[in-house]
Amino acid sequence: MKQKNSKFIKLLALLIAGSSLVGCYNKEEFKRIIQDGFDNARAKTKVKGDFCYYLGDLRFPYTDEPVKEDDTRGMIWNKRKLSRSLPLFAEIGLLSRQPVEGQSGLYHYDLTDLGREYWHQYIDNRGIRTKYHNEFCYGPIVVERVTDVTKNEYTRAQGYSYNEVNLEVDFDYHVIEVPDWVINNKEKLNSIYPQSDVMLPNESYSHTIKFYVGKDDKLYQDNLSYFQFKP
Repeated sequence: MKQKNSKFIKLLALLIAGSSLVGCYNKEEFKRIIQDGFDNARAKTKVKGDFCYYLGDLRFPYTDEPVKEDDTRGMIWNKRKLSRSLPLFAEIGLLSRQPVEGQSGLYHYDLTDLGREYWHQYIDNRGIRTKYHNEFCYGPIVVERVTDVTKNEYTRAQGYSYNEVNLEVDFDYHVIEVPDWVINNKEKLNSIYPQSDVMLPNESYSHTIKFYVGKDDKLYQDNLSYFQFKP
Protein backbone atom coordinates (compact mmCIF):
# COMPACT_ATOMS: atom_id res chain seq x y z
CA MET A 1 0.00 0.00 0.00
CA LYS A 2 1.31 3.47 -0.84
CA GLN A 3 0.66 6.69 1.07
CA LYS A 4 -1.93 8.94 -0.58
CA ASN A 5 -1.15 12.66 -0.91
CA SER A 6 0.51 12.85 2.48
CA LYS A 7 2.52 15.86 3.55
CA PHE A 8 6.13 14.87 4.23
CA ILE A 9 7.38 17.37 6.80
CA LYS A 10 10.77 18.88 5.91
CA LEU A 11 12.77 19.31 9.10
CA LEU A 12 16.25 18.07 8.26
CA ALA A 13 18.84 18.94 5.62
CA LEU A 14 21.29 16.09 5.60
CA LEU A 15 24.49 15.42 3.74
CA ILE A 16 24.10 11.68 3.59
CA ALA A 17 26.74 10.07 1.42
CA GLY A 18 29.76 10.55 -0.81
CA SER A 19 29.99 10.25 -4.57
CA SER A 20 30.98 6.58 -4.43
CA LEU A 21 27.37 5.66 -3.59
CA VAL A 22 26.00 7.32 -6.73
CA GLY A 23 27.58 4.93 -9.15
CA CYS A 24 27.15 1.64 -7.37
CA TYR A 25 23.51 1.95 -6.18
CA ASN A 26 24.24 -0.05 -3.05
CA LYS A 27 20.75 -0.98 -1.85
CA GLU A 28 21.90 -2.00 1.63
CA GLU A 29 23.61 1.36 2.06
CA PHE A 30 20.47 3.20 0.93
CA LYS A 31 18.46 1.12 3.40
CA ARG A 32 20.78 2.18 6.23
CA ILE A 33 20.65 5.85 5.20
CA ILE A 34 16.85 5.90 5.01
CA GLN A 35 16.44 4.13 8.35
CA ASP A 36 18.96 6.48 10.00
CA GLY A 37 17.05 9.43 8.54
CA PHE A 38 13.75 8.40 10.11
CA ASP A 39 15.43 7.52 13.42
CA ASN A 40 17.34 10.81 13.58
CA ALA A 41 14.22 12.82 12.73
CA ARG A 42 12.30 11.23 15.60
CA ALA A 43 15.19 11.89 17.97
CA LYS A 44 15.44 15.52 16.86
CA THR A 45 11.71 16.33 16.96
CA LYS A 46 10.81 14.04 19.92
CA VAL A 47 7.80 12.65 18.03
CA LYS A 48 6.39 9.27 19.10
CA GLY A 49 6.34 7.86 15.56
CA ASP A 50 6.50 8.65 11.85
CA PHE A 51 2.75 9.23 11.26
CA CYS A 52 1.15 12.31 12.79
CA TYR A 53 -2.45 13.55 12.91
CA TYR A 54 -2.43 17.34 12.95
CA LEU A 55 -4.95 18.97 15.28
CA GLY A 56 -4.43 22.66 14.65
CA ASP A 57 -2.91 25.78 16.21
CA LEU A 58 -3.88 25.85 19.90
CA ARG A 59 -2.60 25.72 23.47
CA PHE A 60 -3.99 23.23 25.98
CA PRO A 61 -6.20 23.58 27.92
CA TYR A 62 -8.32 24.97 25.07
CA THR A 63 -11.88 26.25 24.87
CA ASP A 64 -13.83 26.30 21.60
CA GLU A 65 -13.91 29.66 19.88
CA PRO A 66 -16.74 30.35 17.39
CA VAL A 67 -15.84 31.89 14.03
CA LYS A 68 -16.08 35.72 14.17
CA GLU A 69 -16.72 38.25 11.41
CA ASP A 70 -13.28 39.84 11.83
CA ASP A 71 -11.36 36.54 11.81
CA THR A 72 -8.62 36.24 9.23
CA ARG A 73 -8.77 33.44 6.66
CA GLY A 74 -6.07 31.57 8.57
CA MET A 75 -8.00 31.82 11.83
CA ILE A 76 -11.15 30.51 10.14
CA TRP A 77 -9.27 27.57 8.60
CA ASN A 78 -7.71 26.74 11.96
CA LYS A 79 -11.03 26.81 13.82
CA ARG A 80 -12.56 24.54 11.18
CA LYS A 81 -9.70 22.05 11.58
CA LEU A 82 -10.15 22.08 15.35
CA SER A 83 -13.92 21.56 15.03
CA ARG A 84 -13.16 18.23 13.32
CA SER A 85 -10.01 17.04 15.08
CA LEU A 86 -10.78 17.80 18.74
CA PRO A 87 -14.13 15.96 19.01
CA LEU A 88 -12.58 12.94 17.28
CA PHE A 89 -9.67 12.63 19.71
CA ALA A 90 -11.96 13.29 22.66
CA GLU A 91 -14.06 10.35 21.53
CA ILE A 92 -10.95 8.20 21.09
CA GLY A 93 -9.68 9.11 24.55
CA LEU A 94 -6.65 11.30 23.92
CA LEU A 95 -8.50 14.47 25.00
CA SER A 96 -10.99 15.29 27.73
CA ARG A 97 -14.11 17.25 26.70
CA GLN A 98 -16.41 19.22 28.96
CA PRO A 99 -19.29 21.50 27.87
CA VAL A 100 -18.92 25.25 28.44
CA GLU A 101 -21.55 26.31 30.92
CA GLY A 102 -24.21 28.50 29.37
CA GLN A 103 -22.79 28.25 25.81
CA SER A 104 -24.42 25.50 23.80
CA GLY A 105 -22.13 23.63 21.42
CA LEU A 106 -18.86 24.89 22.95
CA TYR A 107 -16.45 22.67 24.91
CA HIS A 108 -13.31 22.75 27.05
CA TYR A 109 -10.52 20.38 25.91
CA ASP A 110 -7.38 19.14 27.60
CA LEU A 111 -4.90 16.29 27.16
CA THR A 112 -5.52 13.01 28.95
CA ASP A 113 -2.65 10.87 30.22
CA LEU A 114 -2.94 8.77 27.06
CA GLY A 115 -2.96 11.88 24.91
CA ARG A 116 0.20 13.26 26.53
CA GLU A 117 1.99 10.04 25.67
CA TYR A 118 1.46 10.56 21.92
CA TRP A 119 1.21 14.36 21.79
CA HIS A 120 3.75 16.50 19.94
CA GLN A 121 3.83 20.29 19.73
CA TYR A 122 6.11 22.45 17.61
CA ILE A 123 6.19 26.22 18.07
CA ASP A 124 6.47 28.56 15.07
CA ASN A 125 7.81 32.03 15.89
CA ARG A 126 8.34 33.18 12.31
CA GLY A 127 5.20 35.29 11.88
CA ILE A 128 3.70 38.24 13.71
CA ARG A 129 1.93 35.77 16.00
CA THR A 130 3.42 32.68 17.60
CA LYS A 131 1.70 29.50 16.44
CA TYR A 132 1.44 26.34 18.52
CA HIS A 133 1.05 23.39 16.16
CA ASN A 134 -0.26 20.23 17.82
CA GLU A 135 -0.43 16.64 16.60
CA PHE A 136 -0.71 13.05 17.81
CA CYS A 137 1.94 10.71 16.42
CA TYR A 138 2.43 6.95 16.31
CA GLY A 139 4.22 4.17 14.46
CA PRO A 140 8.02 4.22 13.96
CA ILE A 141 9.01 3.02 10.49
CA VAL A 142 11.27 -0.02 10.06
CA VAL A 143 12.79 -0.23 6.58
CA GLU A 144 12.67 -3.80 5.28
CA ARG A 145 14.42 -3.53 1.93
CA VAL A 146 15.25 -1.18 -0.93
CA THR A 147 13.55 -2.57 -4.02
CA ASP A 148 14.74 -0.25 -6.78
CA VAL A 149 16.99 2.71 -7.51
CA THR A 150 16.26 4.80 -10.60
CA LYS A 151 18.60 7.50 -11.90
CA ASN A 152 17.07 10.55 -13.58
CA GLU A 153 18.94 13.34 -15.33
CA TYR A 154 17.47 16.72 -16.24
CA THR A 155 19.04 19.44 -18.39
CA ARG A 156 18.87 22.76 -16.56
CA ALA A 157 17.75 25.95 -18.23
CA GLN A 158 20.35 28.29 -19.75
CA GLY A 159 22.33 30.10 -17.08
CA TYR A 160 22.65 27.17 -14.68
CA SER A 161 26.12 25.76 -14.20
CA TYR A 162 25.24 22.09 -14.06
CA ASN A 163 22.50 19.60 -14.89
CA GLU A 164 20.31 18.07 -12.19
CA VAL A 165 20.68 14.41 -11.34
CA ASN A 166 18.47 12.63 -8.86
CA LEU A 167 17.88 9.09 -7.73
CA GLU A 168 14.43 7.74 -6.89
CA VAL A 169 14.75 5.03 -4.25
CA ASP A 170 11.81 2.65 -3.74
CA PHE A 171 11.64 0.78 -0.45
CA ASP A 172 9.33 -1.46 1.59
CA TYR A 173 8.73 -0.91 5.28
CA HIS A 174 6.51 -1.90 8.19
CA VAL A 175 5.33 0.04 11.23
CA ILE A 176 5.91 -0.96 14.85
CA GLU A 177 4.40 0.03 18.20
CA VAL A 178 0.98 0.82 16.72
CA PRO A 179 -1.24 1.66 19.74
CA ASP A 180 -4.72 0.31 20.35
CA TRP A 181 -6.28 3.78 19.95
CA VAL A 182 -5.14 3.71 16.31
CA ILE A 183 -6.09 0.11 15.54
CA ASN A 184 -9.51 0.28 17.24
CA ASN A 185 -10.48 3.58 15.57
CA LYS A 186 -9.26 2.98 12.03
CA GLU A 187 -12.51 3.96 10.30
CA LYS A 188 -12.96 7.13 12.38
CA LEU A 189 -9.41 8.28 11.73
CA ASN A 190 -9.60 7.50 8.03
CA SER A 191 -12.84 9.48 7.80
CA ILE A 192 -11.42 12.68 9.32
CA TYR A 193 -7.94 12.25 7.82
CA PRO A 194 -8.58 10.89 4.31
CA GLN A 195 -5.05 11.54 2.99
CA SER A 196 -3.85 8.18 4.27
CA ASP A 197 -5.13 4.93 5.68
CA VAL A 198 -4.19 3.95 9.21
CA MET A 199 -0.91 2.05 9.25
CA LEU A 200 -1.43 -1.42 10.72
CA PRO A 201 1.06 -3.81 12.33
CA ASN A 202 2.09 -6.95 10.43
CA GLU A 203 1.55 -5.16 7.09
CA SER A 204 4.18 -4.18 4.51
CA TYR A 205 4.01 -0.80 2.76
CA SER A 206 5.93 0.92 -0.04
CA HIS A 207 7.29 4.42 -0.49
CA THR A 208 9.68 6.34 -2.76
CA ILE A 209 12.27 8.88 -1.62
CA LYS A 210 14.23 11.17 -3.93
CA PHE A 211 17.93 11.86 -3.50
CA TYR A 212 19.86 14.64 -5.26
CA VAL A 213 23.40 14.74 -6.63
CA GLY A 214 25.05 18.08 -5.91
CA LYS A 215 27.73 19.97 -7.85
CA ASP A 216 30.25 18.33 -5.55
CA ASP A 217 29.03 14.90 -6.77
CA LYS A 218 27.81 14.10 -3.28
CA LEU A 219 24.36 12.76 -2.56
CA TYR A 220 21.79 14.77 -0.58
CA GLN A 221 18.31 14.13 0.83
CA ASP A 222 16.54 17.14 2.34
CA ASN A 223 13.09 15.95 3.39
CA LEU A 224 13.53 12.74 5.36
CA SER A 225 11.26 13.17 8.34
CA TYR A 226 7.72 12.22 9.38
CA PHE A 227 4.35 12.14 7.62
CA GLN A 228 1.75 14.66 8.74
CA PHE A 229 -1.97 14.45 7.90
CA LYS A 230 -4.48 17.28 8.28
CA PRO A 231 -8.24 17.07 8.85
